[in-house]
Amino acid sequence: MNKNVEQIIQEIKDSGTQKVKVAVTDIDGVLLGKYIHIDKFYSALKSGFGFCNVIFGWDCKDEAYDNATYTGWHTGFPDAVAKIDLNTYRKIPWDKDAPFFLADFEKEGGSPLEVCPRKLLKKIVQKANSLGFQPFCGMEFEFFNFRETPESLEKKSYSNLDTITPGMFGYSIIRSTANQPYFSSIIDELNSFGVPIEGLHTETGPGVFEAGIFYSEALEAADRGVLFKTGVKEISSRYGIIPTFMARWNPKLPGSSGHIHQSLWDGDAKTNLFYDPNDKNKMSSTFKSYLAGQMKCLPELLPFFAPTINSYKRLVEGYWAPTLVTWGLDNRTVAYRIIAMGEKSTRVEVRVGGADINPYLAIAASLASGLYGIEKNLSLEDEPVKGNGYAAKNATRLSRNLYEATEKLSQSEIAREILGKEFVEHFVSSRLWEWREYQKSVTSWELERYFEII
Repeated sequence: MNKNVEQIIQEIKDSGTQKVKVAVTDIDGVLLGKYIHIDKFYSALKSGFGFCNVIFGWDCKDEAYDNATYTGWHTGFPDAVAKIDLNTYRKIPWDKDAPFFLADFEKEGGSPLEVCPRKLLKKIVQKANSLGFQPFCGMEFEFFNFRETPESLEKKSYSNLDTITPGMFGYSIIRSTANQPYFSSIIDELNSFGVPIEGLHTETGPGVFEAGIFYSEALEAADRGVLFKTGVKEISSRYGIIPTFMARWNPKLPGSSGHIHQSLWDGDAKTNLFYDPNDKNKMSSTFKSYLAGQMKCLPELLPFFAPTINSYKRLVEGYWAPTLVTWGLDNRTVAYRIIAMGEKSTRVEVRVGGADINPYLAIAASLASGLYGIEKNLSLEDEPVKGNGYAAKNATRLSRNLYEATEKLSQSEIAREILGKEFVEHFVSSRLWEWREYQKSVTSWELERYFEII
């Protein structure tokens, strides 16, 4: 944002609006918000506003956790203090240019609320800045699109759904043209919303798109990621379309990724500290230690990249998602794809996450892991994988389900060191709750397999 506080306030006053939309993000990365009166907005700029802290004490279906310490029935679910971040100012083009702001949370007295995902990322970015680094990130999301409504999804019990196009048409000009109004609205309206789209194309699968969001400073990249997913859902409703950012919705089709491109620059953002023209792979020693830190920490931090039960249905061999802790040069079968094409573009693509990630947490975890590697001066001992990353020898296998991954996170001292004890323990509680809820379910697979024959 290039406008100062006075310019923003004056622009809102000149618009004559009587309402402002504000939003926050919960543990699962779901954007939650409300309209507030213009007078309340001006008051909130000074002292913040109350937002029920249940958003950090319930799951994505609004069921309250029974195992969390921060909030719950035992606390009475009081308000937390939400502080508007004026740097996030936008106007919503599909809502008559209503002013929009993101907020995050503080405790009484102004210190950060430890369980707030956006505050966590701010803390990690500040750590990077203190070490002389300016982290930049760019996010990519794949998402399937259906000719359905909330009502039809309920009636169909989320099965036999109609995708907006049939067949496997990756990079298809024909298929994107078939849905040109919707396709163009995503690009044009999100760009107007301050979420610039670098590229949008069809992917392999019926009705699936992939969008690349222009890179930016790490916190802004996460903001854009959250706003992209919500923005697409709002825009699509006008066209009678529902998108899904599930990691994998169909066992016969590839999953949907949420890749993160990352690089570290100097404090003035003029020099890419990952690039070394004299290295055989064009990777600086800083880059190598950063990558070594990410690889060391990944097995213990996996729930930040694979946060749901469904996430692990994507992390299977042969479906364009990594299963091993590996890296390679421009190799899309590994966990960390190194792109070393020159001083401006040298970066790492973190390919572990699905489209279901909370962008704040995935970026925070990967950035913190990389900084850990730099601070510990870790060496990149493994050679880059050539060819099929699924066949890499002596590579660590990623956990196969959310419970296994969460158990590793719960025992991780590194996670507590780089992310903070309070947040890690709260997040662990939320993932164990998710696993328990899953254990109560009876799936269609079980019914089809056992109902008649057993």
